[in-house]
Amino acid sequence: MGQKNNLRLNKSVTFLLLCVGLFIVLLPLWYMIVTSFKPQTMVFEMPPRLWPQQWTLNNYIAALGKENFGLYFVNSSIVTILTTLGTTLIASMLAFVFAKMHFPGKEAIFYVFLLGMMVPPVMLIIPQFLVAKNLGLTNHLQGLFLVYITMNLPMQTFLLRGVFEGIPRELEEAALIDGGNRWTIFRHIILPNSGPGLAVVIINTFLYSWEEFPWANVLMTNSKMRTLPVGIALFQSAHLTEWGQVFAASLVALIPVIIIFSIFQRYFVQGIATTGLKG
Repeated sequence: MGQKNNLRLNKSVTFLLLCVGLFIVLLPLWYMIVTSFKPQTMVFEMPPRLWPQQWTLNNYIAALGKENFGLYFVNSSIVTILTTLGTTLIASMLAFVFAKMHFPGKEAIFYVFLLGMMVPPVMLIIPQFLVAKNLGLTNHLQGLFLVYITMNLPMQTFLLRGVFEGIPRELEEAALIDGGNRWTIFRHIILPNSGPGLAVVIINTFLYSWEEFPWANVLMTNSKMRTLPVGIALFQSAHLTEWGQVFAASLVALIPVIIIFSIFQRYFVQGIATTGLKG
C-alpha cells in the first residue's frame, strides 16, 4: 500500500507541476491574444484584464493594411516553402547515401560535412553577403532560400541518417531481387517508412526559414523584398506604443506555424524519439 501511495503521490506532483508549467507558458500567449482584440484605450489599463470588456478587430485591420504586411507574408511563404522542399529532398538523398551505400572515405566525408553544424550562423553573415553580392543575389529571394537550405542540410542529414539506418536491410534486398534499383529503394521503401523523421525535418526547416531574421535583414535592403520577421520588427519599432497592432501582426505570423504543427503533430513526438539516435 505504501508503494502504491508513493506512486500516486508522484503522479499527482508531476501532474501539478505540468499544470503549473502549462499555465506559465500559456498566460503570456493568452494575454497577447486578448490584447490584440482590445481597443487602444484599454491596452494599458491597470490592473490588466485577461478578458477584455470590449472586443474589436481594428488592430488586425490596421496591422494587415500597413507596411506591406501582405507582401512580406507572401515573401516569407515563398522562401519557406522552397527551403522546406529543397532541404527535405536534398537531405533525404544525402542521408540515403550515407546510411545505405558504401564507398571509400564515407565516414570521414560525413563527419567533415557535419562540421557545418558547429559554425554559428551569425559568423557566416559577412562571407555569405560577399558571395551573394558577387552572384547578384542581394534583394532576391533566391539569396535567402539557397542560404537557408545550405544552413539546414548538415543537421537534417544527420537526423535522417539515423532514421534510414533503422530500416531493415531485408526490405532493400527484396527490392533488388525483384529488379529494383537504388532509386526504387529510396522512393518506395526508405521514404514511406520514414514518416516521423521526415516530419521532424519539415518542422525544423519550416520554423528556421519562417522565423530567421539576421540574414534576411542584411540581404534585403529593398522594402518590397523583406520577409515577415523583418517586417514585424520594423512595424514594432514604428508602432512601439500600439501593442494591440503589434500583437495582432505577430499572431497572424503564427498561423502557418500552427498549421504545420497540426498537420505533422502525430509524427512529431515519434520522430523526436527516433531521429538522430543512430549514426
